[in-house]
Amino acid sequence: MDRDLVARAQNGDRPAFEALTRANHPRLYRVALGILRDPHLAEDATQQAHLDIWRHLRRLRDVSRFEGWSYRLLVNACYDEAKRKPSWTPESAVQPADEPRAGDAFGAVVDRDELERGFSRLSVDHRAVIVMRYLADLPPEQVAEALDIPVGTVGSRLSRAMESLRAVLESDARPPKVASTHQGSER
Repeated sequence: MDRDLVARAQNGDRPAFEALTRANHPRLYRVALGILRDPHLAEDATQQAHLDIWRHLRRLRDVSRFEGWSYRLLVNACYDEAKRKPSWTPESAVQPADEPRAGDAFGAVVDRDELERGFSRLSVDHRAVIVMRYLADLPPEQVAEALDIPVGTVGSRLSRAMESLRAVLESDARPPKVASTHQGSER
């Protein structure tokens, strides 16, 4: 991160802030999309984060902490957007795929779609910690700073998130139970 650019933007230099926004938009949008799983909500959250960065940049004491601080503002904007998103998903959208698995491109698409369905069924908190740790590739200390939680909580939340994801994927992989029409015994 260009500390001089952050410092200039912090002092009200609009062109510096615009350059900072252009430079940071892709990384912030990528994380927002990972958390929210919806391009429109992710764009709204990213825009809100940029506004919050502009409004609160003067309060940032250490320009070297800009990246983690901007992630924290983004995650808060993602939480706000997630509250506005409908909490229901059509039942047909979460049915497991019936297609056979293969070591080809088709199998990879099926696997990706199954993972997407599972990921979208996690809580926003769980998606946020997974995205920050594995998509943004931040160390636990920076994830903690971005999510405003203790470092130890990052590990436990990440562990619970991965357990939840495994459980969702395993439940989708089980064949649906078929109601028995057999009543009583036959002779």
